[in-house]
Amino acid sequence: MKTSWINRANRLSALPPYVFARLDELKAKAREQGLDLIDLGMGNPDGFAPTPVIEAAKEALNVAKYHGYPPFEGTANFRNAIASWYQRRYQVELNPDSEALPLLGSKEGLSHLALAYVNPGDTVIVPSPSYPAHYRGPAIAGADIYALKLSAENDWLIDLTQIPEDIARKTKILYFNYPNNPTTATAPRAFFEEVVSWAKHYEVMLVHDLAYAELAFEGYEPTSLLQIKGAKEIGVEFHTLSKTYNMAGWRVGFVVGNSDIIQGLRTLKTNLDYGIFSVIQAAAQTALQLPDSYIHEVQQRYQKRRDFLIEGLNKMGWNVKPSSATMYLWIPVPRNSNSTDFALDLLQKTGVVVTPGNAFGDGGEGYVRVSLIADCDRLSEALQRWEKANIRY
Repeated sequence: MKTSWINRANRLSALPPYVFARLDELKAKAREQGLDLIDLGMGNPDGFAPTPVIEAAKEALNVAKYHGYPPFEGTANFRNAIASWYQRRYQVELNPDSEALPLLGSKEGLSHLALAYVNPGDTVIVPSPSYPAHYRGPAIAGADIYALKLSAENDWLIDLTQIPEDIARKTKILYFNYPNNPTTATAPRAFFEEVVSWAKHYEVMLVHDLAYAELAFEGYEPTSLLQIKGAKEIGVEFHTLSKTYNMAGWRVGFVVGNSDIIQGLRTLKTNLDYGIFSVIQAAAQTALQLPDSYIHEVQQRYQKRRDFLIEGLNKMGWNVKPSSATMYLWIPVPRNSNSTDFALDLLQKTGVVVTPGNAFGDGGEGYVRVSLIADCDRLSEALQRWEKANIRY
């Protein structure tokens, strides 16, 4: 029952319906109709977290002090593990006391960063398409968002020359993400160097989302923003344990980089939450210390699924090229359709769930994102259903 005088804050009107919530509604209706859904929509890894991580959590549950409020800045052990991980992966030195902050998942940090730094009317550049948290946080903060459209012709890379001079001069923050969700695009080191140079020239804060740091294939190694000289002076980088370590539901991630920027986010968070359950931080510490052999197993699993699904789709007329990273495929919809209609048609006819590309911004129209979150037997069933429904490119 709606009461006429209880009105939502105006800031909520800036937010379009969250596509994954809408997808959940449609999936629930499909299940009620008896459809056996194959859900390749959300980036929700299948299976358990690694056994050592689970065992570390079990052991930590028996530590009495872990059941109290955690430190606002995270446990020292977890912050040290973050710093060691960056040193090992990228040869980047971090001060664990001031340049690393644990988060309740990277989505939380990405959104709250905007609340900590964006005033109503500030200009924030967000690529389109982009992970929704990159533009929803600034939208809630009242930013004027400049949507920088990406294109297949430019391999979904940001083209800084396309940013008008007047926009560049008044921009406060640039959000970006490589390896990219949803397009799977990767960026060379030279691109990061160009972005840092541009940001310094225009005095723009850089916010890089490195969610897919370790989901890379065939020897490709993603670049960390912090590997670039001078980047730490103007930017921060976000990371999550959701993808690589199957810890999506644990809600744990972190931000690293410029200590002043991090302190601003920490100040906001001390007024909003009490941080991550210390038991989960102990488990996350263990995850970051796992041997490379575990990472290689994860990479091989997703590469196998990638190759299997690409082969099947290409047999049906698509021309999907192998991605070098992430846990997705970014595929064009048939020319006589659009992203939403294609995704709904696929769901209704086959029970296969994919995410329409326009959920990531107008720049994603004409594509759908397919998550590699099922084993090959299940992916084979999905392909057979597509074939039977005669859904082709």
